[in-house]
Amino acid sequence: MRTARFTLDPAFTVGDVNPRLFGSFVEHLGRCVYTGIFEPGHPAADADGLRRDVLDLVRELGVTAVRYPGGNFVSGYKWEDSVGPAEDRPRRLDLAWRSTETNRFGLSEYMAFLRKAGPQAEPMMAVNLGTRGVAEALELQEYANHPAGTTLSDLRAEHGDKDPFGIRLWCLGNEMDGPWQTGHKTAQEYGRLAAETARAMRQIDPDVELVACGSSGQSMETFAAWEATVLEETYDLVDHISLHAYYEPLDGDVDSFLASAVDMESFIENVVATCDHVGARLKSKKRINLSFDEWNVWYMSKSQAEVSALDWPEAPRLLEDNYSVMDAVVFGSLLIALLRHADRVAVACLAQLVNVIAPIMTEPGGPAWRQTTFFPFAQASRYGRGEVLDVRVDSPTYRTAKYGEADLLHATAVRAEDGSVTVFAVNRSRTEPLPLDVALGALELTDVVEHSALADADPDARNTLADPERVVPHPVDGTALRDGTLTAVLEPLSWNVIRLR
Repeated sequence: MRTARFTLDPAFTVGDVNPRLFGSFVEHLGRCVYTGIFEPGHPAADADGLRRDVLDLVRELGVTAVRYPGGNFVSGYKWEDSVGPAEDRPRRLDLAWRSTETNRFGLSEYMAFLRKAGPQAEPMMAVNLGTRGVAEALELQEYANHPAGTTLSDLRAEHGDKDPFGIRLWCLGNEMDGPWQTGHKTAQEYGRLAAETARAMRQIDPDVELVACGSSGQSMETFAAWEATVLEETYDLVDHISLHAYYEPLDGDVDSFLASAVDMESFIENVVATCDHVGARLKSKKRINLSFDEWNVWYMSKSQAEVSALDWPEAPRLLEDNYSVMDAVVFGSLLIALLRHADRVAVACLAQLVNVIAPIMTEPGGPAWRQTTFFPFAQASRYGRGEVLDVRVDSPTYRTAKYGEADLLHATAVRAEDGSVTVFAVNRSRTEPLPLDVALGALELTDVVEHSALADADPDARNTLADPERVVPHPVDGTALRDGTLTAVLEPLSWNVIRLR
């Protein structure tokens, strides 16, 4: 096969990586919360009912901002149901996922989880703009963030949280463009409500960061027109607009699935163009950034039948996709897409964190383990900090039904503060290894620290309860750096991390 090539030069960069790019998402959906992060009585549970084995994996994963409590769940959410003594909290029907919500895990428990996950774990709170509005958003903000001396801030202290939560990052609703959303609105209706809510929240705290709802996907009929209309109302009041995207192989079209990041990059670039068009029309010097606060591989077509068959159970097994090596390679490519647009993607949240289309799985009363997708995320979070270098590949291509000709190589590179560089690369070929040459230009690099790959002779190999370590990254031999050129061979259908110093 023809060699794929690109050049790295410190003079040509994309932008700095915001740590929030490695965020995740905890929604009251299926077993993400109950028997996921929270399981009182489990042998590994701490005094707060949080699973210590899961917390260990969350730390290893390197998650930063954690979006909560939804997701579709938030559009029926009453925040006051989730505070105070757990035994006094009401049970509610969750219309989004046809389940019964006990509210045993609530706002205080969420903040306790973040504190134990580590100092990098930042709250990202969503307010309900589906069935509620401005007043309830302000009440939640006051309860969470005001130091003391008001009814709601004193109530928080009475509930055991004397110190304010200090939530800086807020989502103004969720997927309000979607007809499936409780309280679905037109762009005009949502834009006005989001603007009113944002204006009021800034009266309490001018420095809050706010995310307006963008489209639930690039395929939505209202895509781009929705963003334009919402931003006409909110441009000077919000900081980010959201994007959501999920990918799966449809009708057996694996080749297009492997090129899913082509769609993700197009989605990002089209939203950026829309934001900048509105800014230019408003003659504003402000720049709206992107919050890609839901993304993943999700076998959505399978899960729709699961939800419709439910009869209001508590914490059912829902959306528990078991990911293969192929899924992990596509997942890694989506991470590369986010890094390649680090100049505008300021927040990104992997949906979700535990059990529900997640990198971490648990068994009630039993163990927790890593899915195949755990490894690309953990490696990107650990080594993808710094400045993204501009990567323009010269690669062999292959034909896809959805995206036309797609490069077999998908890659990016990040330069850390100490001058070391990490190359993240995916070989989309299912059958052929891909030779790679990288010209390092003015980068003063002399050694290959490590080349690891996630690949397997069986692309359907998975980690399971019975075999939790079937798939792990392995070292790759033969990668070399000589005379300013990196040479490597990428295994078929592989996610690769090459560290240089």
